Amino acid sequence: MMKTIVWKNVTATQKQQALARPKAGDTRVLRENVEAIVRDVKLRGDVAVRAYNLKFDGASRKIVRVLPQEIKAAAASLDPKLRAAIKRAKTNIEKFHKAEFPKTVTVEVMSGVTCALHWRAIDKVGLYIPAGSAPLFSSLLMQAIPARIAGCNNIILCSPPQRDGKVHPTVLAAAYLCGVTEIYAVGGAQAIAAMAYGTATIPKVDKIFGPGNVFVTTAKQIVSQDPEGAAIDMPAGESEAMVIAENTARPDWVAADLLAQAEHGASSQAILVTTSTAFAQKVGAEVNRQRASLPRQAVAAQSIAASCIIVVHTMAAAIDVANLYAPEHLIIHNKDAAKYLPKVRNAGSVFLGPLTPESGGDYASGTNHVLPTYGYARAYSGINVLSFMKSMTAQSLTAAGLKKIGPTIVTMAEAEGLDAHANAVKIRLGKA
Repeated sequence: MMKTIVWKNVTATQKQQALARPKAGDTRVLRENVEAIVRDVKLRGDVAVRAYNLKFDGASRKIVRVLPQEIKAAAASLDPKLRAAIKRAKTNIEKFHKAEFPKTVTVEVMSGVTCALHWRAIDKVGLYIPAGSAPLFSSLLMQAIPARIAGCNNIILCSPPQRDGKVHPTVLAAAYLCGVTEIYAVGGAQAIAAMAYGTATIPKVDKIFGPGNVFVTTAKQIVSQDPEGAAIDMPAGESEAMVIAENTARPDWVAADLLAQAEHGASSQAILVTTSTAFAQKVGAEVNRQRASLPRQAVAAQSIAASCIIVVHTMAAAIDVANLYAPEHLIIHNKDAAKYLPKVRNAGSVFLGPLTPESGGDYASGTNHVLPTYGYARAYSGINVLSFMKSMTAQSLTAAGLKKIGPTIVTMAEAEGLDAHANAVKIRLGKA
């Protein structure tokens, strides 16, 4: 049974503990181990990559790049029903993400002084697709599609090899359908390091995207802090969801949403916030009933053990809890859920109403499922088209514009003691 906490009866410290994410063990040792892998790949390149593939994945593949015929064969053997589902999801994701594409902004801030904001695609991007306990081919759609829409010229993909040395065929098939053909059978921290620094086989990229376990996440953070490394999409941890529901909601639907999150992994978290103690008990019982029939029930049990049900007095208080927790996924089961959306400040993605399961966003509704976790939704956004782009500004001055704004520039530059800055204007105005 999930533990239940009556919010008004606990201290501030107990509230903080209730919303704390599961710890990843000894983080110091973890970071040291990952740093060693990253350094080794940076130094030895492909030799280190192959060694870690064998050590961690049991794969002895010598050529880590996936051959074109492997990709085509995987695509050809894809189950027709799954192919149709992937194409449907792809269409929805493309439609939504195309609408995100930014426009150039041009403003004449004063007569003769024009400023503009332009957008450019990041040239080289690396996508990471986990395939440990489950091949997350859906994550490939969420990364490859916006990268294509943004206009990235070079897209490479890394995904862990199976014991036979091959990338999971569904991942390869999804990549083929998304037009990604440069694929490497490399997983874990070694894949992140290889993309960040480059090897003789794997090209260096400018930015790395994608979810992963604690080793992948730590490696991403390490390479992003190295000037020789690569930027990353966001810091992240284990997947998580918070569900808000009143006693008018269906306990079995709410329990299903909690378990959909819990089956991600033992360290995933699924929290229910409700205004009814009686409803909390019904959901807890339903979670136990449904979990018993899940193939991944052992994983879900560990996740549920690290989760809880929080009872509050009002929906306003429930939203406050959500903003404090800043969940990756926030599911509001109420029929009038949309009216609460303006009050939600911190969440990766919000699912409004009882007919909107998190699974929709995970796969096919059109929004992106690569989202900030571990409370990072307070400051970070999920992946979108802009994640694969960068902006640059441009400005131009006419003679009249320089004459008007020049004195302002000179006054400010001289006040900062930067006379050369001031002279760059004066000489153009014939006053140097």
